[in-house]
Amino acid sequence: MSGYTYTVFILIIPLVMFLITGLLGMKWKPIVSGIIGTTGMGISWILSLITAGSYFFGGSHGAEGFHAIVPFELTWLKFTDTLIIKMGILLDPISVMMLVVVTTISFMVHVYSLGYMKGESGFARFYAFLSLFTFSMLGLVIATNIFQMYIFWELVGVSSFLLIGFYYTKPSAVAASKKAFIVTRFADLGFLIGILILSFVTGTFDFAKLTEPGTAIFGSAASMSFMGISAMTWAMTLIFIGGAGKSAMFPLHIWLPDAMEGPTPVSALIHAATMVVAGVFLVARMFTVIHFQAPDAQEIIAYVGGFTSVFAAVIAITQYDIKRVLAFSTLSQLGYMMLALGVSGYGGEEGLGYMASMFHLFTHAMFKALLFLGAGSIIHAVHSNYMYDMGGLRKYMPITHITFLIACLTIAGVPPLSGFFSKDEILVAAYNHNKLLFAVEYIVAGLTAFYMFRLYFSVFWGKDRHYHHTPHESPLTMSIPLIFLAVASIFAGFLPFHHLITSDKLGFVTEMHYAIAIPSVLIGLFGIAMAWILYKKESTIPAKLALKWGVLYTATYNKFYFDEIYLFVTRKIIFNYISRPIAWFDRHIIDGFMVGIGLVTEKISYQIKGMQSGQLQHYAFMFVAGTLALTLSMLYFLM
Repeated sequence: MSGYTYTVFILIIPLVMFLITGLLGMKWKPIVSGIIGTTGMGISWILSLITAGSYFFGGSHGAEGFHAIVPFELTWLKFTDTLIIKMGILLDPISVMMLVVVTTISFMVHVYSLGYMKGESGFARFYAFLSLFTFSMLGLVIATNIFQMYIFWELVGVSSFLLIGFYYTKPSAVAASKKAFIVTRFADLGFLIGILILSFVTGTFDFAKLTEPGTAIFGSAASMSFMGISAMTWAMTLIFIGGAGKSAMFPLHIWLPDAMEGPTPVSALIHAATMVVAGVFLVARMFTVIHFQAPDAQEIIAYVGGFTSVFAAVIAITQYDIKRVLAFSTLSQLGYMMLALGVSGYGGEEGLGYMASMFHLFTHAMFKALLFLGAGSIIHAVHSNYMYDMGGLRKYMPITHITFLIACLTIAGVPPLSGFFSKDEILVAAYNHNKLLFAVEYIVAGLTAFYMFRLYFSVFWGKDRHYHHTPHESPLTMSIPLIFLAVASIFAGFLPFHHLITSDKLGFVTEMHYAIAIPSVLIGLFGIAMAWILYKKESTIPAKLALKWGVLYTATYNKFYFDEIYLFVTRKIIFNYISRPIAWFDRHIIDGFMVGIGLVTEKISYQIKGMQSGQLQHYAFMFVAGTLALTLSMLYFLM
């Protein structure tokens, strides 16, 4: 175990980079902060790859599967002999995988930002925030207990707030950062309450004890219930609400599209590959508890994931902001992952959904980060986020064009790219456990291919727009990450996840299910063909279809008015009928009572201030009067 003690540096290096660039960044040229931050992140990335290679292909696998290794741990708070909060590093299959995902995407974003953010005011501040976010996310994924995870969970929220609101002089960016922070705080309250219920029932925060199958710590849980629902179902549902907030599941999805106000590299890092999958990771981390102790909560997870995937895919079809299309695409793909966990069994092929979810998390990180960075390259060239300002860019940006096409083919599930393999496993898991959700995901497969190639054809084909200047390919600092992620998107599907990341840490044999895979590919190709017909060349057909669909199209374009509904509920109902009465009660009753106490005290003090006159005869009189009163009182009671 001591052989992994170096892993503490994977976590410490980003923290040190944050302190250096944050405190000293203004004292040197901006590019220096970028180079320092990128170098530090590169070291953490290399250490993560070494850790993954050693863990998965070294001596960490035994007859009982991959061992959980804790190379570093210290006690922080001790409540009882068993209820202890520790700070440490837990290495097991999903945490090691997440180390690779977080450091890979973060390093690519660091390199990419050297070109994309060049000349921006606050360059050093941007790199400081990137390092803080990476530190927070790494601390979350290697946590040894759920309370340590919660601490870093909140740090991730702070980092996200800072990065979304990076352009703090822009009102829309400030509003988006506050929206993300407030919505996720409501979800995190549920997470905290769930943790407290869980710790009360089990007497521990430790993942090793919580996730051990057949553990006796849940013995008393069967007798505990509230409103006819077991304590463990309440705990796991509330913890899932925390994950749903971070992963923007319906109906807590409203913050993610607005979060695109942050710089595009931030969208790639936080809102495509790392922060938004924290909720999926949380459910995977607690999967054993959910599956065995709260099966009703697992069913909720499946249906919420399935609905989110189709809901977001429908909205993505009508959006014109390139980053918002990708944001709703992310929502849809996160729904895929949650659904897979919701329909998974435990152990062997029964645990296919768990493996498929983690597999898709990994492949999605690569191709969705590629899509966002590709979008950043496009925006960098044309200075607009809107598809109707773009067209014919394949002639000017060949590297961006090819890499973006690879990402689109990957997310559409075209074989043999990585998205095909991970999506196919999710579909198989859904087919084995819930035919309704399986049918929904088939529809989502076609919608995904359609809206992604609608985006691709609108940007890279069609006719040239009246650009203010001739678009050009991005610099190498931006192109190299695109090429790297394109290669990863192609080959990540060949990783043997069924031997590496499983619910019981034991591998199992899987095979291609052609009866499911072939129709899903055909549905994807149909979606691509429809996009080809409607958007490869400029056409009036899309406008006519939008007019024909009328109210439905308008509702979809306006995201089914969920933002307006939330504003109505908060402003008209909560503010008017709850917040204002409480404010009146606080101002007039609570404050009035305290002010009244002060006034009474002041009046009494004014009346008796003569007792402290400083004249000897007054004090003598009070002494004699008091003595006489005490004497008479004693005589009265004695008689």
